Amino acid sequence: MKNEERIVILIDGSNFYYSTAKKGKKVDFQKLIKELIGSRTLVKTHYYVAPLDIEVNEEKYWGHQRFLDKLRRIPKFEVVLCALKKIKSDGKNIYVVKGDDVKMSNTLIMGAVDNLYDIAIVVSGDEDFIDSIKIVRERYGKKVENAYFSRSSSLNLRNSCDSIINLNKIINKLEVKKGSVLSEDHTEH
Repeated sequence: MKNEERIVILIDGSNFYYSTAKKGKKVDFQKLIKELIGSRTLVKTHYYVAPLDIEVNEEKYWGHQRFLDKLRRIPKFEVVLCALKKIKSDGKNIYVVKGDDVKMSNTLIMGAVDNLYDIAIVVSGDEDFIDSIKIVRERYGKKVENAYFSRSSSLNLRNSCDSIINLNKIINKLEVKKGSVLSEDHTEH
């Protein structure tokens, strides 16, 4: 019998992408979800990401769009689009994802308010989520787990959660097998 704990997964797409790219790994998102929820019940997975700038590289842009379309085909998976802001610095363009932290925090808090989940799994290393985690744990009695990569993770974030999942320890189980369509091509960013 399935555990009745309802799980929502919130993935910081930029944080996740750069952590896996540094390791040279391509992750099968269905395997990731299965590993994170175990025998519990998945309510929904939210993946927060900004579309690439088509003017910089049209081929990469369309490759990234194909990847996002594949993610959208995963059951109970929502791609949440955020803004990509271009900033000039020393004559170079730097791109920053804007709105992802706020959207993730809103999902975390409003899901608790509406009692949509029992446990939220925050897949990020960003300590900007600590206040939102504190609210859902203290005011709404929700549990929060943090799935993280060691090099891109805040100790304060991990300490603010009920439990932690070190993705470095399970990354090899999550890798894409040849022919899988559910990984991000790390040449796309």
